[in-house]
Order: sequence, then C-alpha cells, then structure tokens
Amino acid sequence: MTLRRPTPTFLCALIMLLTGAPASRAGTEVVQGGKAEVVAPSIPGATAADRPHEEPARAVLSSDDPHREIDGLQKLGLSLTERSDWDAAEIAFRQILVSPRANNRDLPDALLGLARVYRRSGSLTKAAAIYERYIKDYPTAVYIPDALLELGRTQRALGASQLALSRFYNVINSTLKLSSENSEHYQVLAKTAQFEIAETHFQQGNYAEANKFFSRLRLLDLAPADRARAHFKSGDALFHEKDYEGAIKTLNAYLNEWPQDERVPEARYLLSVSLRTLGRKEEALNATLALLRTEKTAADPKLWAYWQRRTGNQLANDFFQSGDTLNALTIYQCLATLSPEAEWRLPVAYQTGLCYERMRLYDRAASAYQTIVDALAPAGGSPGGTEAAAAESAKAPNPEMSELARMAAWRIGQLNWHERTEHQLAAVFSPVTGILPKSPPSSHTIVPNIDTNVSSQPNFTSGNDHSGNAAKTPASL
Repeated sequence: MTLRRPTPTFLCALIMLLTGAPASRAGTEVVQGGKAEVVAPSIPGATAADRPHEEPARAVLSSDDPHREIDGLQKLGLSLTERSDWDAAEIAFRQILVSPRANNRDLPDALLGLARVYRRSGSLTKAAAIYERYIKDYPTAVYIPDALLELGRTQRALGASQLALSRFYNVINSTLKLSSENSEHYQVLAKTAQFEIAETHFQQGNYAEANKFFSRLRLLDLAPADRARAHFKSGDALFHEKDYEGAIKTLNAYLNEWPQDERVPEARYLLSVSLRTLGRKEEALNATLALLRTEKTAADPKLWAYWQRRTGNQLANDFFQSGDTLNALTIYQCLATLSPEAEWRLPVAYQTGLCYERMRLYDRAASAYQTIVDALAPAGGSPGGTEAAAAESAKAPNPEMSELARMAAWRIGQLNWHERTEHQLAAVFSPVTGILPKSPPSSHTIVPNIDTNVSSQPNFTSGNDHSGNAAKTPASL
C-alpha cells in the first residue's frame, strides 16, 4: 500500500484533533480579551525526556495570526515524537523548514526537533549530521549545550568515542559562557556531561579513568538516585580493572549506604565473585546466600531473579569444580527455592544429586534423581490419577527435559549397579577377609551446570565415573 505524504492542511487538521480545538482554529487556544492564546513548548523541539525541568511558556497570538500554522506544526511534531510516530513527526518539522512563514526562531527549533526524531528512531547518522548543522548555523542559540550533549551520545553510539568525549567537554565549557537566565538547567547539563564522560571511559575499557570520574561525581550535589548510580559504577569499574580489594571495599560501602537501590543485586554478584577470586570462600558463600535469601521486593523482580540465578549458579559450579562440595550443595539447595517451575527446579535437583553422590550419600542422591524421573514420567500408567493430573502429565516435555530425565534414570541405574556389586563382593570375600568396605566413588570431572548442553547419548564407562551435566533449560542463565 502506498502512503501519500500529508499536506500542511492535513497536518493542521491533525492538530485540531489532537488538541480538541474547534474546526475554525488550529492549535490549543484559550480566548482572553479577544485574543487567542496558544500554548508553545519552552524548549523548542525537545521531548519530555529532553526538557524535564522546563515550564511551558505562552505566546499570545491574534485569532488571524498567519504564524499560527507554524506553531501548530511545531506542536504537532513534538506530539508525534512523543508517540514515536517518526515519519509523521519528520514531515511536520520539514514543513516548518520549507515554509516561507517560518522566522529565525522557528528554523532552529524545527532543526533541533528533527535531529531528535532521527536520534530516537535510530537513524543515528542522520541525527549526527542535523546536530552538526544546528551547532554550525546557530552557535549562539540557548540550546547549544543540549545539542552538544545529544550529539555526544549519538557519536558514542556510532562508535566515535573520542569525538563523543570532545562533545561532552564542550557541554561543560558552553554552560560557563551562557547567561545565568537558565543557570539551573545548565548546571544539570554540566553534571550530566560528567556522567557521560565517565560512562564513555567505562565503555572504552578505560576503567581507571572511569573510576576517577565516578568517584568525583559522588562528591557533587546530586540527586540520591544519581549518587547511588555513581557509587555503584565506581565499584563496577574497579571490578573490571581487577582491583578486587578496592571493588570489595567500594561495593560494601555502596550496599550499606544504598540498600534499596535497583543495582543492589548486581552489586552482590560482583561482591561474591570478587571474594571468590581472592580465595575468601566463606565470605563469598555468605554474600551469595544473602542475595539468594533476599525477598524480591524491588521494583523489578525479574532483575532480582536474574542476578540471583546467575550468582548462585556461577558460585555453586565454582565450588563444585574446586572440590568444595558442601558449599556447592548449600547454594544449590537455595537455588531450588527460587522458582517452582520444573524447567528450573529439576536441573537444580540433578546437580544436588551429583553433590550427594560425591559425598557418598547414595540414598539421597537416588532420591534426587527419582524426583526428576517421576516429575517427567508420562501419564500412562497411573489409573488412580484425576483427569486434570493426567492431562497435565500428558504434556510432552521439551527435549532438554526429556534428556534430563534419561540422564537421571541412568544415574539411578549406576547407583543400583554399584550397590549390587558391593553386596556381591562382600558375599564372596566375607568368609575370608570379612565384609569389604564400600569403595569411594570416583571423582566427577565435569562440573554440573544448568547452562551446559548435553549430548543425546552420554559416554558410558565402566564403574561409576560418569558425571552427567544437567540439560540446558529456558529458566537457566
């Protein structure tokens, strides 16, 4: 289907529909003393995210003002940008740029609005070109710092980090040269530019420089949310710089000062990994359990669940691989309580069974494996079950769950074979040497991991030296 480009008349009609104005007028009007008062934005071309601290101004126009169409197009462009209608917003701003009625105030406003449309729609190359033109053609405009900040973000997204840093520094310099009429807004822009400088260094991998800037930001008079963010990012930069002692100190201070911040679960993950890397096992275990046992009371429960599962799975696997089976088992048991979903709970049960098996608690290991087999068994042979239960069991499990059930059944068979062999050896040798003690199970060389993909057929070996890996499930990380 071919769409025709809207005409100015059509766009004005849209304005009247959006604002609820009478058919004889365009824009939002309030009649006072024989004049029509049209509401205009305080930051031309800006969206709500770009002008959070501005109050709308009012321009008084006569009812037959020929400039009213330009104001209506400007307002329509802003409204369409807010609604993510990029094509229509672009048309509205371009109509202003080509209109003979547009004056020297309208043109820079429309140009900046067009740049923001391109940036928000993902056309970063076009957005950068329009920002550059705006800065070149209107170097004394009051919104030059805003344009420089947005241009820096656009260039960073395009991979031009050095150019972006230059633009952010230009924001700070430009705010010092402008009048004090909008000093509060300029101060916010200068602080935001410092955040962007630190973030750009972080994305470049220059973690030492990023930590320096984030540490400075913590000393500024910022909103609590911004100070918490700067504190966390400072610890994150130290962690990526492999300064684990510094990261532990900074992250502990952050957790004590901002216990309700949204980045707390990620901070606990970084803290646990840092402690484990330094060999402080007990502290790493306590930090992991503190995260796993925390109620998901944050604004984003899914974010908490993600970091709980990632932290627990990584630390438990690490403990298991290093031979610290008891601590690995403790974490796996906590992981099992995070979700009742079979796709998450059953792979954790398999890992728990491997831990029990390594600890020679064969009955508990067999019970863990049997839980998996029973949960994934077909509904066929249970005549006493209800129809609802039969229908639920009749659902075919996904291939990963089927593989997990097969591996669990194989482990049960191995345990039974091991027990029968021990009894037979004891019966043969007991008249001569007495009952033989149970031989220790061979070590498992493969770490159980929820994330690990398994082959369709395990490599069967003699004895009890096969260590399977849990199937990869959608609930795993």
